[in-house]
Amino acid sequence: MDHMELRQLRYFVAVADELHFGRAAARLHMTQPPLTVAVRRLEEELGAQLFERTTRTVSLTAAGRMFRQRIGVVLEDLDAAVADLADVAAGTAGRLRVGFVSSASYSVLPRGLRAFQELRPRVRLEPRSLTSAEQITLLLEGELDVGILRDPLTVPGLRSTLLESEDLVAVLPARDPLAAESTVAPARFHEKEVVLFPFELMPGFVSAVMTWLGEAQAVPRIVQSVIHQETVLGLVAAGVGASILPASVARFHMPGVITRPLLGSPRTELHAVESQRSHPSAHLLVDSLRGPR
Repeated sequence: MDHMELRQLRYFVAVADELHFGRAAARLHMTQPPLTVAVRRLEEELGAQLFERTTRTVSLTAAGRMFRQRIGVVLEDLDAAVADLADVAAGTAGRLRVGFVSSASYSVLPRGLRAFQELRPRVRLEPRSLTSAEQITLLLEGELDVGILRDPLTVPGLRSTLLESEDLVAVLPARDPLAAESTVAPARFHEKEVVLFPFELMPGFVSAVMTWLGEAQAVPRIVQSVIHQETVLGLVAAGVGASILPASVARFHMPGVITRPLLGSPRTELHAVESQRSHPSAHLLVDSLRGPR
């Protein structure tokens, strides 16, 4: 029983279907004698007679009928598994783990995921809201296939594709005196108490903000560090402090919050990042996120 081969099982199925060793051999593209030997050896290994043979006819025994029914299901499952394996290897099936910063969830992400799913309906997308640093770590550890993050630092082994670039804006409580100004200068913003993302979780983005603020030759007073953009807006609306966010934040229409352009028009970039050994369909997702060009 331990020596039974897949080849023997396929031989048995062919003979059971044809009930004729000659036709079964032709179907298997082989000669009849080795087929006859292989089936006899299978019967010996199983300890049961599978076929009744006469000089003119071949028929299944009761054991043979049961074995044909059961083994057929096994072989079909095996064939399906091999086909699925090929699809996963080609990137047309399986799962794709996608990380994204919160600001991507109402810009490139919905459109990109829809476009990708139309092209790869059998790939199961698994999106997760993560900070930029968390995504880089998971990409390097092989736990994430594609990351959508802000202002990524260059990391060997990861490939980055620019998705969109936009201005940074001052995010202010509606009654803030700076709300009356057409543009906000670093020196004026520096006077504010600031709500910002933690540097260790969003290093590229925070560096871009600090570079602009640094023109005032002073360090801002950061009163709250929070992770999600929606939380920043809530704190600004509550008057806890001011912040700097991507211009697309205006789509939130948060009551009690206004945005103003920054002097010098500093910008932030949203990138798709993938590992060089990632899922075969990762680059197709990146193209979908980029949208029509």
